[in-house]
Amino acid sequence: MTDPFSPRVALASLSGDADAAWARRGAPHAGAAFLGGIALDEPSREAARDLVARDRNEFLPADPLEWIDEQLRSIADVDVRAGVNVRATGPEPIADAARACAEHDAVLEVNAHCRQDELCAVGCGETLLADTDRLREYVAAASATGATVSVKVRAGVDGVDLSATARAVADAGADVLHVDAMDSEPVVASVVDAAPSLFVVANNEVRDRESVREYLAYGADAVSVGRPSTDPVVLERVADAVAAVRASR
Repeated sequence: MTDPFSPRVALASLSGDADAAWARRGAPHAGAAFLGGIALDEPSREAARDLVARDRNEFLPADPLEWIDEQLRSIADVDVRAGVNVRATGPEPIADAARACAEHDAVLEVNAHCRQDELCAVGCGETLLADTDRLREYVAAASATGATVSVKVRAGVDGVDLSATARAVADAGADVLHVDAMDSEPVVASVVDAAPSLFVVANNEVRDRESVREYLAYGADAVSVGRPSTDPVVLERVADAVAAVRASR
């Protein structure tokens, strides 16, 4: 497939912090920036409010779709592929957000990753990993809009085979699989082998040349930086490492 972004370094979404200004700051060292996550429908927004009540940062704009449009418009002049990580309890809000992303050539990222109790209680986040049919439905709804679709997943969830998940979302129309390896780095090789059509982004403790080399050796197409995405020193180090590894091949 055509590279969804280059250079092959992404800024991973940070709830309540990953907005357009954050993407602009990190763009000199990244090819993509995933804004959000953002809750789209009332059950997911209520869960986000509960998270805020216990001191977690969350985006809670009055109109999530308007927020997506405004944020993407504000970085239209930045040389970075934008994406938006979203949560919802049904496919319709996902499709609405995907249409908003498609208008800006941005990536719609389905959040099958968050593990907070409040989000899982309403069927968001990693609960989708245990309900492959529902996850496929979300991906298909987003893909039908013409948007580039990513799915953010987490390793180490009991009873979940990420290889099977990768095949399922690829069949449903996903383009990108964003894998939080959760200290189980070989899982990257498993999903790469299971769904070769997917562009695989590896995440978790990406900090330096050693971590970059490990993930790319397992077959990842790109890496993403989480909490240190606000640190230009780390971002430059990671970007240089990716360029060096790819140049040596």
